[in-house]
Amino acid sequence: MSDVPATVPVCYRHPDRETYVRCTRCDRSICPGCMNEASVGHQCPECVAEGKRTQRPVRTAFGGSAAGRAGYVTITLIALNILGAALGVALSGMGSLIGSGLFTGSSTIHFFGAVIGPSITPLADGYMYLEAVPEAGTVYPGIWDGAYYRLFTAMFIHFGILHLLMNMWALWVLGRQLETALGPIRFLGLYLLAGLGGNVAALLFDADRLSAGASTAIFGLFAALFVLLRRLGRDTSTVLPVLIVNLVITFAVPNISIAGHLGGLVVGSLAAAGLAYAPQKNRSLYQGGALALLFLALAALTLTASA
Repeated sequence: MSDVPATVPVCYRHPDRETYVRCTRCDRSICPGCMNEASVGHQCPECVAEGKRTQRPVRTAFGGSAAGRAGYVTITLIALNILGAALGVALSGMGSLIGSGLFTGSSTIHFFGAVIGPSITPLADGYMYLEAVPEAGTVYPGIWDGAYYRLFTAMFIHFGILHLLMNMWALWVLGRQLETALGPIRFLGLYLLAGLGGNVAALLFDADRLSAGASTAIFGLFAALFVLLRRLGRDTSTVLPVLIVNLVITFAVPNISIAGHLGGLVVGSLAAAGLAYAPQKNRSLYQGGALALLFLALAALTLTASA
């Protein structure tokens, strides 16, 4: 009886490479170049790819995507605010760079970042002339004429470089934490609703003055961080003092929209509660429903005020 030479195993992807290592899932021979370390042994590239396709995506404690860790929404929001300021400078002239945001008359304002729209005309000296302000005044020129988009654009407009920088710093600090916890989509919904809520509150309760800035949304983020930390049973001692200080500044410093800040705070709290306390089953549906109801309520309040 003749001896049969033993066959040396080779990599299934590289037949010219001898190997004695097998994939723990499919049992095919794999060379060092094809090995992927697994919890037990090694796996081939095809089994690794199959495992990724069948693996459930990582979710945050509140059901959001782990993509929020990259902070893309926060960065985009900051970029939009900077773009809004740059557009305002381009429209109103470089003189507005030193604008303080204080009213200089019944129809003009030193304006860093114009609310872009037909009711505003840039002047050569860096001022913005507000053409369509009713006799009683309004938060956003043109709202009463149907320019409801100003309730959103006002979130990306600031009255001075310091105003812009302070809000963007707060957005960077708070936004990165909340976007990581909620995921990008839920965080964006929270931000826009809080900003809109503050602007609607300013329209309802302080309609005789202009109001703009990301502060309405920022106050909503402060409230949301507090709500989420409470939901997770974590310490809130670092958040509460900062929130109280900002509230004191809101009431103590003139020319700050008290209604806008408080409105953002309240709506941010409600939006965060809807996201944090939604039932585990069908959580995304409940969260989306809560945010949608808030939006509809704000829309109804706006239409009632402008009727």
